[in-house]
Amino acid sequence: MAILKSVKGIHPVVGNDCFIAENATIVGEVKLGKQCSVWFNAVVRGDVNSITVGDYTNIQDGAVIHCTYQKAKTIIGNQVSIGHNAIVHGCTVEDNALIGMGAIVMDHAHIGSYAIIAAGSVVLEGTVVESGALYAGVPAKKVKMVDEDMKLSMHTTAQNYLKYSQWFKD
Repeated sequence: MAILKSVKGIHPVVGNDCFIAENATIVGEVKLGKQCSVWFNAVVRGDVNSITVGDYTNIQDGAVIHCTYQKAKTIIGNQVSIGHNAIVHGCTVEDNALIGMGAIVMDHAHIGSYAIIAAGSVVLEGTVVESGALYAGVPAKKVKMVDEDMKLSMHTTAQNYLKYSQWFKD
């Protein structure tokens, strides 16, 4: 059974029809929207500040979502895909964005809607990633704008995770 733990009397709030893997951890001031999925070994740790996750968002295996005490909360929008082993820390990720596998997004970064952070990239503190842009590298820099095929692929990824999560609910 997944670890859902209160911190200082504040309990995680999980929306309707979410999938939370048995070894995922969600603690403190965390609010998950409806039909989210938190996959194996993922940690969503709202112990030092708040974390809000919109509807239909997937937090894949080994990802860590955290924030900074008295400095930076984390806000993740609707239909966002957070890739395997990514770190999303004290930042804002708007709707329909994709954070690639192993990417790191630091405090006060702002990831626009339909933006992609490429696998292994590091988005430095305070970086603003414009909507619809692909950022890659260490530190992450704009590579190009996301085209319609890439947007469709992002949408498909999010929809696939909704489907996968249903497999574990049967």
